[in-house]
Amino acid sequence: MNDYLIEARNLVRKFGSRKEQVTAVDDVSFGIRPGEVVCLVGESGCGKTTTGKMVAGLLKPTEGDILFEGQSIWDENGKKAGNFKRFRLGVQIIHQDPYASLNPSHTVYKTLSTPLLHHHLVSNRKEAGERVAELLTRVGLSPVDDFITKYPHQLSGGQRQRVSVARALTVNPRIIVADEAVSMVDVSIRVSLLNILSDLKENLDVTYLFITHDLAVAKFFAWAGRIAVMYVGSIVELASTPQLINEPLHPYSRALLSAVPEADPRLTRSKKRVQLRSQDIPSLLALPGGCRFHPRCPAFEEGLCDVVRPELTPLADGRFVACHVAVREASAGG
Repeated sequence: MNDYLIEARNLVRKFGSRKEQVTAVDDVSFGIRPGEVVCLVGESGCGKTTTGKMVAGLLKPTEGDILFEGQSIWDENGKKAGNFKRFRLGVQIIHQDPYASLNPSHTVYKTLSTPLLHHHLVSNRKEAGERVAELLTRVGLSPVDDFITKYPHQLSGGQRQRVSVARALTVNPRIIVADEAVSMVDVSIRVSLLNILSDLKENLDVTYLFITHDLAVAKFFAWAGRIAVMYVGSIVELASTPQLINEPLHPYSRALLSAVPEADPRLTRSKKRVQLRSQDIPSLLALPGGCRFHPRCPAFEEGLCDVVRPELTPLADGRFVACHVAVREASAGG
């Protein structure tokens, strides 16, 4: 038995009718250990959010499985397994859009007290009020009386997202899936939200699946964790954050990092960009054969990359990479 708190095994998710289906996620596998931060990074449409929703139990995999504490959350008939309620309380999600994720007809008190009372986590409304006040203080919404009776439309975007974080904490989750949780708030408060999430990890031992398109945010939030880079529905590289930031192996990872601006504008201007063979992302309705990145890849080898699809291969340094060329070079160098 492994030491993963939650594990995705060979996840596949298809959308559409029987006549025409789109594979949004294709054979994605990874695990997250207790207290760890794993970031999913990639361009828009690569399958990050769909993967996150499957991990959170909001979408059923077309194929593959999700294991929580070593047990599948779906049975062989695709129904909820016996541990699903424990899983549901143990895994919560923070959605990207704070304007859409909160019920506009509920006050902050109603939003936060409902799960507390429904799951009998408090004995009465007095205790619920005390717990709501505690949660609001933890996410930086104080004085509490200024927020507890307000509706979502009376809050700023950053305040709404803090309420969303507090709502995720109501059931004392072990894992939080943060789906682009800071991408729709002002840059000026983005760091403060990331610091709140980091504080929850340190003080409440929260584990994260952190989904973002921004490698700079991933570097800041998950320096002690790992990053999984996704491209067109599949993971192409999975490594510790220092490994991936300092020495990316997959050509796509290198291209993403070369596009990240530096704090010093002079370094940004002098930074060497990875030149792709094409800027066009392939359509999910007409995916290329072999490696899906090969039409854009600067390391493309004809007769190999366009014919054989690479598997996510473990390397000696502990990382995984799905690239014929990178695996060959790493093997030769090690």
